[in-house]
Amino acid sequence: MTRQVRLFCFPHAGAGASCFARWQGVLGDVAEIVPVPLPGRGGSVREPRITAPEPLLEMLMERLGPLLDRPFVLYGHSLGGHVAHALAQLMAATGPVVPECVVLGAVLPPHRPSPLLPPSVAPPCDEELVDRLAAHEMLPPAVLDGPAGGIWRRSALPVLRDDFRLAEALRVRDTGPLPVPVLAVAGSRDTVAPAAWVAEWRQYAAGGFAMRTVPGGHLFVRERPLPELLRAEIGHLAGGFRCGSSTN
Repeated sequence: MTRQVRLFCFPHAGAGASCFARWQGVLGDVAEIVPVPLPGRGGSVREPRITAPEPLLEMLMERLGPLLDRPFVLYGHSLGGHVAHALAQLMAATGPVVPECVVLGAVLPPHRPSPLLPPSVAPPCDEELVDRLAAHEMLPPAVLDGPAGGIWRRSALPVLRDDFRLAEALRVRDTGPLPVPVLAVAGSRDTVAPAAWVAEWRQYAAGGFAMRTVPGGHLFVRERPLPELLRAEIGHLAGGFRCGSSTN
C-alpha cells in the first residue's frame, strides 16, 4: 500500500499557515498538507524572527526531520520558495533523504533581485514600501486608508522587512543546481515574478524542470487553481510523479 505523500508548504513574506488553510480539502488523499510557518510569523509569532539562512535551515531540518519518513514534496511561495529551494539543496548535500519534487510558486530565480526591494543604498521608508506593495496589488484596500492602515503598518511592516531581508540573503546564498525535479509556477498577472522570469529557474534544475502558469497575481497561493494544479501534478506515488517531466 502506497503511503500518502507529505506536502510541506512554506508561506510568502508576512504570512503564516493560513494561506494554505483550504488546500487539504482540494488535495484530499493525494497529499497530507503540512504548513511550515517561519519563526516570528503567523502561529509562531512569539518566536524570534530569523533573518539569516543557516540558522533557519538548521532549525527547519531539526523540526521536519521526524516527518521525513515518507515521500515528500516541498512547496514554497515567494519568500517560501527561496526557503524551499535552500532546504532542498541542504538535504541533497547532507542526505539521507531528498524531496520527490520542489515546487516554486511566484519566486524569482537567484540571479533576479525582487522589484519590491531592488538593490539600493538605503532601504525604502515605510510609505515607499507600502506604495510598492500597493502598486503590485499585494495589499487589501483597507490597509491603505483609515485606522486599519495604521495598525497594519505598525504590526506588519517590521515583519515584512525582516522577511525581505531573509529572502535577499537566501537569494544571494552560494548554491549550485538542484539535483531533484523542479516545478515552477507563475501567476498570469504577477508583476513581481512574471512568468518569463520564473521560467529561468530552468538553469538551476539539474534534476528536471517543468513550468506552469495559473490565473492570478503574486498571491495566487490563496486561490483554488494552485492546489488543483498540485493535485494533478503530484498524483499518487504509485503512478509516479509528473513533476519535472515536461517543459511547457
